[in-house]
Amino acid sequence: MIPTLLTATSVFIIAFIAAPPVDIDGIREPVSGSLLYGNNIISACYMGREWELSFRLGMRPWIAVAYSAPVAAATAVFLIYPIGQGSFSDGMPLGISGTFNFMIVFQAEHNILMHPFHMLGVAGVFGGSLFSAMHGSLVTSSLIRETTENESANEGYRFGQEEETYNIVAAHGYFGRLIFQYASFNNSRSLHFFLAAWPVVGIWFTALGISTMAFNLNGFNFNQSVVDSQGRVINTWADIINRANLGMEVMHERNAHNFPLDLAAIEAPSTNG
Repeated sequence: MIPTLLTATSVFIIAFIAAPPVDIDGIREPVSGSLLYGNNIISACYMGREWELSFRLGMRPWIAVAYSAPVAAATAVFLIYPIGQGSFSDGMPLGISGTFNFMIVFQAEHNILMHPFHMLGVAGVFGGSLFSAMHGSLVTSSLIRETTENESANEGYRFGQEEETYNIVAAHGYFGRLIFQYASFNNSRSLHFFLAAWPVVGIWFTALGISTMAFNLNGFNFNQSVVDSQGRVINTWADIINRANLGMEVMHERNAHNFPLDLAAIEAPSTNG
């Protein structure tokens, strides 16, 4: 990870200072982005650039706010977690296999599945997917047809048209009857704010959870929490998860960790003779 990051950082710094203008829009109009061609420091800050562009176009600033969610998530796994654990070797590697290994080891060492902030993140991501699919299907199903039956309904839309492209009353009526009345938005602006805010807030919480677990403030531990009248442990799903965590911890970096840290910290029982 370190050589890749060093290469990417070096190329970025050189490009930020001296990259020549390019015809990025394909209209024979070079667009410059480097300091030597008159740009300022905000050119390197993508969230800042999004806010500045929105401001200059008279738009509201929420695009930059939404972009902060993936920025926070990447910062958490690539920077905050390695700092908390004391080594960049503990950060998330680049690539699919490395990412999966990171996830499994993270569960083994921090019990992330039992952390409330991770649960909120799961609700945010899966909920966002569900709401996006619901919204897209409702809009597509209630388009106002401007074409004949032999043409695609999409051909009836003209970019910049003043008329609404779908019937929100029909969509609201359908969904209100499918679930219940107040589960459906009758305000398009409130609806789209909700679609943006739900996953963004969820990912914020996940990034916050990673950042707290970086300093070993881990997920809930309900191991051996149920006992019978004789004091014997009645295993629950929490104990099953704990067994799995110990197994994963044993198996990763086997040449360095011959025993799970959780078990190695326990004083060995004394034996007679």
